[in-house]
Amino acid sequence: MSVKEYMTKKVNTLPLNATVCDAIKLVEDTTHDTFPIVESGKIIGIVSVHDLIGKEKDEKIKNIMTDIREMVVTYPDADVLNIGRVMFRTGFSKLPVVDKKNNLLGILTNTDVLRSQIEKTTPKKLEKIVKTYRTLGYDLEVYKDIVPVEELKPTQNKVYEDELYGRIYELERGLAEPLIVIKTNLTKYIIVDGHHRAVAANKLKVDTLDAYVLNIKTAKKLGIEKTAEKQGLNSLCDIQVLDPSNDINNDICSLKIYE
Repeated sequence: MSVKEYMTKKVNTLPLNATVCDAIKLVEDTTHDTFPIVESGKIIGIVSVHDLIGKEKDEKIKNIMTDIREMVVTYPDADVLNIGRVMFRTGFSKLPVVDKKNNLLGILTNTDVLRSQIEKTTPKKLEKIVKTYRTLGYDLEVYKDIVPVEELKPTQNKVYEDELYGRIYELERGLAEPLIVIKTNLTKYIIVDGHHRAVAANKLKVDTLDAYVLNIKTAKKLGIEKTAEKQGLNSLCDIQVLDPSNDINNDICSLKIYE
């Protein structure tokens, strides 16, 4: 798992001529506590909330920032787990992600490192689902595409509030993994994996999502779609959002994909 898969690409930065007052306003606007200092796309330093304490509001950031020569940075192709160890040893909770010319590409947080270890691996799930349908005799092709959120058809009748908040966080920062969807001659995009991401996108009014598309060449209705229709699932609005602490059975429906 590489850093580029989990880093935040949209980074709040400050210019070299910014003041402490500018930095305080950015803290208030974003609730973040660390900001790279960037000039012409290149990172030249970093400043944190701790650097701002006790400073005059008109003090220049360049006078209090940590210079790039004293910083720890990482690269997009670095292994997430190895960088997590570096962060643990150094005590840094955020590392800028740069290329070989110090152009800022993103930022990696300790939360991102943790997320990389607890998420399910989409490529493995994709391979398993593709293998299942091919074993059943379906002719299909797999490709990556951008799909309209309004054309997504759910196959799961519940999502959980705590995980939904996590997916909203990821979407707002451009971190969400692709969905896995099925497209046939009869249907729009049937969700196989990624219901929390889809519901989060719907709530945020995001128009499109990245997806792995299994384009199955069939004029028959698939079992997974029949099961969803029996539960009255036609759009994302039909999915219930549950508080997991109140849902004792934790019984997300199981769907028949083998028909």
